[in-house]
Amino acid sequence: MDLKKQEPLSDGIAAPMWKFWKRRRTVVAMMACLGVQFMYLNQLSFNVTLASITKEQGNEEWLRMKNYLVSSYLFGYLLTQIIGGVLAPKLGSTKMIATSIAGSSVLTLLTPLASYGGVGWLIAIRILQGTFQGVVFSCLHELWTRWAPRSERAHLVLTALDGIQMGTVNALCLGDLLVEFVSWESVFYIFGIFGCIWCFFWARTIKDRPEKDQYISQAEKEFILQSLDDVEGQSKHPWKEILTSPAVFACAVANFCQIWGSNTILAKLPSFLKENFNYEVAPSAFISTLPYLATTIALKIAGSQADRLTGLCTTTQVRRNFTCAAFIAQVIFMLAGALVLNAIQTSILMSLAVAMRALGWAGYIVNLLDLSPSSAGVMMGLVGTVGTIADITSPLVTGLLTPNSTVDEWNVLFLITAGIFLVGCFVYWILASGELQPREQDKRQIQDAESSSINDFSTNL
Repeated sequence: MDLKKQEPLSDGIAAPMWKFWKRRRTVVAMMACLGVQFMYLNQLSFNVTLASITKEQGNEEWLRMKNYLVSSYLFGYLLTQIIGGVLAPKLGSTKMIATSIAGSSVLTLLTPLASYGGVGWLIAIRILQGTFQGVVFSCLHELWTRWAPRSERAHLVLTALDGIQMGTVNALCLGDLLVEFVSWESVFYIFGIFGCIWCFFWARTIKDRPEKDQYISQAEKEFILQSLDDVEGQSKHPWKEILTSPAVFACAVANFCQIWGSNTILAKLPSFLKENFNYEVAPSAFISTLPYLATTIALKIAGSQADRLTGLCTTTQVRRNFTCAAFIAQVIFMLAGALVLNAIQTSILMSLAVAMRALGWAGYIVNLLDLSPSSAGVMMGLVGTVGTIADITSPLVTGLLTPNSTVDEWNVLFLITAGIFLVGCFVYWILASGELQPREQDKRQIQDAESSSINDFSTNL
């Protein structure tokens, strides 16, 4: 059987539509994308209804605690990302993802009731929701170690990450419509119910590995298994090697800098447009969703191109070039957006700056699967935890830098953000690697030696 002919390594997105949907690994990626979307719908349902809830409650405690209510989710999210990577191989990544989003969806359904109980109940709900959702991305990386062939890693990983953009846009647009024409409570009920429905179908149809999938063709199963790195036999994770690896450190720094910079642009763009151009941006307006729509397009291009270039260049070159190109492009577009004297042009340039993070995801996020497939989930948890620290601290720092929203303060903010992007670029360029890390190399050599010995023994017989 000519597996390469039946399942070409790099036809991915360019394959005929019927063949594209026939592939189980594509179905897994699309279902993961929907799951990430519902994760973000649950997370952001509170953000889009907060103004309505605060107006209805109408007391000083709510006004004083607004920032804590929004940020409390992140403190729960911070706790469980590494735990998710540790438990995923033992409990099953698909089961943990289903449990995570199911728990988050149930908490979303309970949020209206909690809001009538007071601020304390809402903060508890938000922390628990973050705790449930913290395991998702580390579990997804564990899933990709068994489903994503080396030559299709970027395409499959970035397809799932597109759920971030879909979830954010739908939360902003649908949430705003539901608040206006139905009620703020309906946002939680609708998003929560659909999240639970997705969990049912995910648990019934998606398996941890191709060997357990009843819908996969024999040709695709053999193709995936022959294309994967070995991830079996991992009794414990090499924590010392992970924590001292320059390549893992490079990914963590890149994620911190990327999240810090993107959050600064996304959070401050409406204020920047209002203060400098007297241009109001409604939460559901096209301008507010433009960065996410642009990122969706960039993700589709970045994923397919990164996989194609992997066959032409070394993995290190592909990951390094995509990540560093993302940082440099973001600096250029962001500073250009800050300098032009037109609200629409600024919005487009800033949106392009945010969209360029897709190139970075095709680099440093996928890179974790290259370094150590058997510990990819743990490393994703570690890198994600560092990124969450940026999520928590960046709004505080940017608020301190722009207390009066003057032109000089904006200039300082964007220059500091540009510097952070360049730090991420420099660190990743120097320390990044796309090769298996030493412990993985040693394990691979032992496996090759054992295989060779078995073959020699069989020959002698």
